Amino acid sequence: MNRTRILIVDDSVVIRSLLRQVLAQEPDLEVAGVAANGRIALQMLDQLAPDIVTLDIEMPEMNGLETLRELRRTRPRLPVIMFSTLTERGAVATLEAFSLGASDYVTKPSNSRPGGQGVEAIRAQLVPKIRALCRKERRLLPAPPQGFNRLAPASGGRITAIAIGTSTGGPNALSQVLPTLPKGFPVPVFVVQHMPPMFTRFLAERLNRECAMPVREVEQQEVVQPGTIRVAAGDHHMTVERVGFGFQLRRSQGPPENSCRPAVDVLFRSVARAYGGGVLAVVMTGMGQDGFRGAQAIREAGGIVIAQDEATSVVWGMPGYVANAGLAERVLPVTEIGNEIVRRVGVGAAARRGA
Repeated sequence: MNRTRILIVDDSVVIRSLLRQVLAQEPDLEVAGVAANGRIALQMLDQLAPDIVTLDIEMPEMNGLETLRELRRTRPRLPVIMFSTLTERGAVATLEAFSLGASDYVTKPSNSRPGGQGVEAIRAQLVPKIRALCRKERRLLPAPPQGFNRLAPASGGRITAIAIGTSTGGPNALSQVLPTLPKGFPVPVFVVQHMPPMFTRFLAERLNRECAMPVREVEQQEVVQPGTIRVAAGDHHMTVERVGFGFQLRRSQGPPENSCRPAVDVLFRSVARAYGGGVLAVVMTGMGQDGFRGAQAIREAGGIVIAQDEATSVVWGMPGYVANAGLAERVLPVTEIGNEIVRRVGVGAAARRGA
């Protein structure tokens, strides 16, 4: 068996022990080596040739961000998963790591005692991400479910709302797409990024500094305004409802879907109900298939779906399911998605003026 080789970089003896315990139980994974700080890790790269690195953020001598910056100069494609604390400082540092080229992150468990819940928490988060990021061959995505009907192309009418769903690799993808939307953009934009509480707030604040449109995490309940970007709060679903002649955004803690809360499917189904054929949905890089059922609902309502292509996705799971099922009208590199959104909304506006 061709095992995936992992370099563990963490100054905590307890975390290193937990990681070894978790990975020793996976026959397709092996620990290639361990390092207590980034300086040591960089010296080990040539000898160990790991397939992936797990990298703590806070370490002595050379911390995770400094290490990642150096590593990316010589190994731009080596997958790196950051280990982060579930704190404000950890959230800010994690988002900075994404901007430096981190592939994904895992939050450290609150209980790190050997044999405790920390082992299962790390296994549930880390192992699927390692496998998704280190797949040696292109994953064959399953065929559409039995009874699924490929839908005719959307009508191409007026776009009245944009809905975006993403996961692994999403923060960087959003930073490439959303800043291309101009100030005064005539429709609202709703975003689901799989992240825990606090992380989504800092993500929204970071995007707000980068974008011409105002961005913030959605509040408990608010009136939808055109020309704004709202990000679903961690551990809360985000939905849109038609109220009279307007629309309202709500957040809730309904059951997770696809093991996710917020879930893309929940948002997509709600915008399909609220806006019908006026929805333009975008499914970008991410593990799993969240967004697939919601994209189907949007297409059935007459809306348009775009998927990110495999070449520019960190993980071609979410967009891959949508593309393979024939739900995506276009499959585009991330660098073209923003311009496509602007073009589609502009076409709708032109058609409205000519009506």
